[in-house]
Amino acid sequence: MSQSRSIAVVGSGFGGLSSACYLADAGLDVTVLEKNEQLGGRASVLEADGFRFDMGPSWYLMPDVFERFFGHFDREPSDFYELERLDPHYRIFFKDGDVAEVTSDREEMRELFESYEPGAGEALDEYLETSESHYGVAMEQFIYEDRPRMRDWIDLDVMRAAPIGLQLLGTMDDYVSGYFDHPKLRQIMQYTLVFLGGAPNNTPAIYNMMGHVDFNLGVYYPENGLRSVVDACIELGEELGVEYVTDAEVTEIVNRRDGFRVESEAGDFDADYVVSNADYAHTERELLPEHERQYDDDYWSSRTYSPSAFLLYLGVEGDVEPLEHHTLVLPTDWDEHFEQIFGDPMWPEDPAYYLCVPSKTDDSVAPDGHSNLFALVPIAPGLDDTDDVRTWYRDLILEDIAEHTGVDLRDRIVFEEQFSVAEFADRYNSMQGTALGLAHTLRQTALFRPPHRSEACPGLYYTGSYTTPGIGVPMCLISGEHTANALLDDAV
Repeated sequence: MSQSRSIAVVGSGFGGLSSACYLADAGLDVTVLEKNEQLGGRASVLEADGFRFDMGPSWYLMPDVFERFFGHFDREPSDFYELERLDPHYRIFFKDGDVAEVTSDREEMRELFESYEPGAGEALDEYLETSESHYGVAMEQFIYEDRPRMRDWIDLDVMRAAPIGLQLLGTMDDYVSGYFDHPKLRQIMQYTLVFLGGAPNNTPAIYNMMGHVDFNLGVYYPENGLRSVVDACIELGEELGVEYVTDAEVTEIVNRRDGFRVESEAGDFDADYVVSNADYAHTERELLPEHERQYDDDYWSSRTYSPSAFLLYLGVEGDVEPLEHHTLVLPTDWDEHFEQIFGDPMWPEDPAYYLCVPSKTDDSVAPDGHSNLFALVPIAPGLDDTDDVRTWYRDLILEDIAEHTGVDLRDRIVFEEQFSVAEFADRYNSMQGTALGLAHTLRQTALFRPPHRSEACPGLYYTGSYTTPGIGVPMCLISGEHTANALLDDAV
């Protein structure tokens, strides 16, 4: 750029860290202000009594996105961390006593699918071939290419991709049922929707591309956990000149004639532009005056939010066989659980949930002779989150784990921490305590998500899971690129 401009990035989730790197690389002076004591947003780390927990993201998926991100700066992930491919990708305990594993062996997967339903092995090949094709088109045309306005969709490349785009008109539930009849196979093909903050009956079928992500691209573990990816983004940013300030909760964004003043607990910062990676609704409702908000309270109250979560971080004596690094525990009919998230909100009494045991792969996350694990139960955002409810629900989950996996943790827990709706709201200022942001429903996908550019406050930009392309670590890295590009286009 012809002259240096200053940028204040509010929040250091992956969207904020990504935007900061792209903007600093373009020659701008970038300062990242983080509310909490450590950088990384939801990708925080909990360390206590010799245990280390990734508090947020724990799946390393879509390695091509990370390669592309670091490649923009002539670097690669291995410059910062090593990856271990997990096999099996994950184990599933169905609550009727059945156990299945998803592995990297396609023939093994054909046999597994065929064991549930004649012809399902061939259907799996067809599904994944289509999924791979959809993934390539969707990434190039709808994810790496930001299309924030309706006119951006009137494009020859989009027309060529129209058959893929039409998948937006159906739901994942309908799409998957066209390939598989057996309910367990449908669950296997749709569990990744939890990472998108949706349910089979409200997530657009374009996300069938997640089958390619799951089965073909694989599941990885970065050394020392997902925190290594945060540290890599921070180190890259420092090399590019980014300044980071922690314990700097922003209290107001003031738009002045000559730029912005960002008021925070760590002092005031002047900037020519502001990028907010804080919760979009929080930024608008709490940090801006009413006349500079794009949306009113009715808009935010009418949105469909991704689930919150009930999380138990547990340090346990001994091993936890037969759990894998990633384990899913699923009722044979999970419709009721999704209904209790998106339809009639309540604490689910027969939940579907996820168990992560990084100590199966990484000895450094737990003391000798101990296991590190956390349990994550998706729940509706905004639920009453009282001590009495938590006590009841903790006991329910530990009993459910013992009953359906054969792993009884209750007499072996030496460290425990809980995290749920209240903490998501308090630590991350998240609307209704959502864990992820806006769900990927048809009305909240692509250009129907809130924009990167503020339409009411020129010079203010947004990044992260509320914007395009959406939820998940890879998507937030890409969101940071889109936000930086929008700002740079306007600033030139």
